[in-house]
Amino acid sequence: MENWLVVFSICLALGAVIGFMAGLLGIGGGLIAVPALLHILPSVGVPAEHLPHVAIATSLAAIILTSLSSARAHHKRENIPWELFRSMLPGFVLGAICSGFISELITASLLQQIFAIFVMLMAIQMAFPMKPNSSRAMPSAIKLFLAAVIIALIAGLMGIGGGVLIIPFLTWCGLQMRYAIGFSSATGLLIALFGSIGYTLAGWNVASLPEGTLGFIYLPALLGIVATSMFVAPFGAKAATNWPTAKLKKIFALFLAIVGLKLVLT
Repeated sequence: MENWLVVFSICLALGAVIGFMAGLLGIGGGLIAVPALLHILPSVGVPAEHLPHVAIATSLAAIILTSLSSARAHHKRENIPWELFRSMLPGFVLGAICSGFISELITASLLQQIFAIFVMLMAIQMAFPMKPNSSRAMPSAIKLFLAAVIIALIAGLMGIGGGVLIIPFLTWCGLQMRYAIGFSSATGLLIALFGSIGYTLAGWNVASLPEGTLGFIYLPALLGIVATSMFVAPFGAKAATNWPTAKLKKIFALFLAIVGLKLVLT
């Protein structure tokens, strides 16, 4: 069996896990996809010096389609405060596009270490979530723009949609949780789209990548993840109404901490 077909088959199962966990816990797929892809992609010849770049780029590309369905659902429920886009959209686009080119300047080992530390920080945030402050005033337009650049840059470098950063930031600014989640679904789509463009352009002329890559995006893995994640996510959302999600988030946070520690030590 061809190695790319093995990876595609594994990513079908990976996409199902990502979709279910996204629906159940409201988390982005990048925190699951990137560590998994770091272990899977060497089998198809992705060189070590570009392994984290390909894993992160592929994760970002997968988020485009999964975020699209979520953003449409939140738009129908009028959960997206579109007026915030005037200040933050240019920052999201700038930060996301730059992330692919900046990642090229970071060595693979350092990028993996940064991702590992980020995963452990997200585990802490998930286990002990930030309390919203409804009395705080929304920052000025320039501060929102700068925050958008930073959030998109970090999200693009880590291969996530940015929800784990955007939602705590906006609720800290006083925005209601349902609007913060709705806004995150729309911006996650934008960050993933423009971040993927950046990674595609940054990896376009890298000769050592295996067949099946578009820039730094490995297409068989991408297709495998999106083929199942979009269909399984509704089952996770349905399970969220009956399962103890608060306890499950703490269990998943422990899992993330272990994954992050393992990546640090690898």
